[in-house]
Amino acid sequence: MATVTAKIQIYVSHSDAESLTMTSNAYRKACNWLSGKVFETKELNQRNLNTLYYKELRNTFGLKSQMAQSVMKTVLARYKSAKSNGHNWNLVTFKLPQYDLVWNRDYSLNQNLFSVNTLDGRLRVKFEKKAMKRYFDGTWKFGTAKLVHKSGKWFLHIPMTKAFAELDLADTNNIVGIDLGINFLATTYDSQGKTIFYSGRTVKHKRAQQKAVRKQLQQKQTASARKRMKETGSRENRYVTDINHQITKALVEQFPKGTCFVLEDLTGVRNATEKVRTKDRYVSVSWAFYQFRTMLTYKAQLNGQCVLVVNPKYTSQTCPKCGHVEKENRNKRTHTFCCKNCQYTSNDDRIGAMNLHRKGLEAISAGAAPA
Repeated sequence: MATVTAKIQIYVSHSDAESLTMTSNAYRKACNWLSGKVFETKELNQRNLNTLYYKELRNTFGLKSQMAQSVMKTVLARYKSAKSNGHNWNLVTFKLPQYDLVWNRDYSLNQNLFSVNTLDGRLRVKFEKKAMKRYFDGTWKFGTAKLVHKSGKWFLHIPMTKAFAELDLADTNNIVGIDLGINFLATTYDSQGKTIFYSGRTVKHKRAQQKAVRKQLQQKQTASARKRMKETGSRENRYVTDINHQITKALVEQFPKGTCFVLEDLTGVRNATEKVRTKDRYVSVSWAFYQFRTMLTYKAQLNGQCVLVVNPKYTSQTCPKCGHVEKENRNKRTHTFCCKNCQYTSNDDRIGAMNLHRKGLEAISAGAAPA
């Protein structure tokens, strides 16, 4: 099963925009009101909330029946998510206008129009059709969408799910070890012994510039500086996401169906900051590695491939030729690897990819399951 979230722009008139604004603001206020009730009572059962607050929600905020139900689901989801993540019991607040839409109740979508329920009635508007055509072939299931207003434009975020026959690891015809890093965002080593480097030099330079700009803005401590700093951060997030999309797309297109991509399990990489010099922490641990893994996983599923995650222990210290493990094998300053036992020398990122390829072979032989 693969899930893709499409982010599409919808085109609305001035009057339609006013209607969407009024509806999303009412939805946000209702969420905050109900959040206060949940915080006081600690009630996380929707049926009980429905009995206690359904009529009051509709009467106070003028919500329609389905909107009131969606408000309950939105609030409960946030509290349950915080609880499952181990956070303390704190009041959940909704700062930005939002509106969660249930498929075939609050909204519908076909190849020509987007239809949405508002406090003023049903609106039918056009949307950006590019890249959406493939999702109307009847094999995709549309989920609960989110209406977003950003930079004066309206967007629709729609999760779409499709069932796929998962690749059996025993049927893989190619294994690709992928070492993720900073100087090279990704380095691959496949079953044919071929290595591909995806350079990170431009990205590293651009992010260093962004960091310098943020430092200057932080020192000013003015309202305009804070606003610009927020815009800069959002711009960098979009840039990082786009780069990860480009590389993961290139990877699944580069290799045939039946390929198994092997990644390091980088869970907890953020907790490794104490081992990194303070001035290097932003560069070393702030790249969106998990986002990369998520993107590669669903794209591989769509292309008849899979992703396998393995323990990263000693992947940068093990000689792929003789198996000798020693910390001094790797020179981080020069980004080289030279085995102290057999003198095999190569780029350290390539060594990491080679060792991941080997670990993938071993894991598949042992009957491991894909991510």
